Amino acid sequence: MKPQAHRPGNPQPGSTTPIRLLIVDDHPVVRDGLKAILSTQPDFLVVAEAGNGREAIQQSAALQPDIILLDLAMPEMDGVAALQQMRAARPTLRAIVFTAFDTDERIVDAIKAGAQGYLLKGAPRQELFSAIRVVHSGGSLLQPVVASRLIEQLSQPAPPDLTPRETEVLQLLARGLQNKEIAHKLAISERTVKFHVSALMGKLGAGNRTEAVAIAAQHDLIHL
Repeated sequence: MKPQAHRPGNPQPGSTTPIRLLIVDDHPVVRDGLKAILSTQPDFLVVAEAGNGREAIQQSAALQPDIILLDLAMPEMDGVAALQQMRAARPTLRAIVFTAFDTDERIVDAIKAGAQGYLLKGAPRQELFSAIRVVHSGGSLLQPVVASRLIEQLSQPAPPDLTPRETEVLQLLARGLQNKEIAHKLAISERTVKFHVSALMGKLGAGNRTEAVAIAAQHDLIHL
C-alpha cells in the first residue's frame, strides 16, 4: 500500500512542524474516519495508512512517523508483533493502541512492547486529539484497569532458570517416572537424578514432585 499523505492547514501558533501520524487498522472505514477526524487539526499530519502489521512495519521504516495509532487484531501480523519489530528498529517510536475493548489482554502485551497507552475506538475526538499531543510530548495514557493488570503481571516472579539436564529430568517427572527409571532413560546414576530433583525443588520452591511439576507447567517450562 502506497503512503497516503494529507496536507493540513497552517500549524498552530508556536508550532514548528506537525505531528506526523501513521494509522494502522485493517478496516478501511475506520482508517478513513480517523484520517478525516485527525485532518481537522492543523498540528496533525497523517503521512500514511496500513491495513496490517507487515504494512505498518514497512510504512514506519520508510516514513518515520512520530506516532502510530495501532489496532491490535489484524491479519498477517497483529499489532503487538508489529510494534515489537518497529520498536526494535526505532526505540524512540511512540504508539497509541486503538482498540474496541479494554478487556483485550493484548493491550497489556502492547504496553510491555512499548506502547505509550491506549484508547477505545469509541472515544470522543477531543480525547483522541489530547492523547496524541500528550504522547507526542513524552507522556503516557494508562487507565487503571490496564495499569492493574500490568502491575500484576510484572510483579509475578520470573520463571527459574533450569539447565537442559534439569529440564529433561523435570519432563520425566511429569510422566510419573521414579528416580531409577529416570536414571535408566538418561543413562546417568540414580544418585545424580536425586541431585537434579533436589535442585529442581529448590529452584521451583516446591515441596514435592507433584508440586514441582505443577509449578513448572504454570511457567511453561514443560508441556504436560
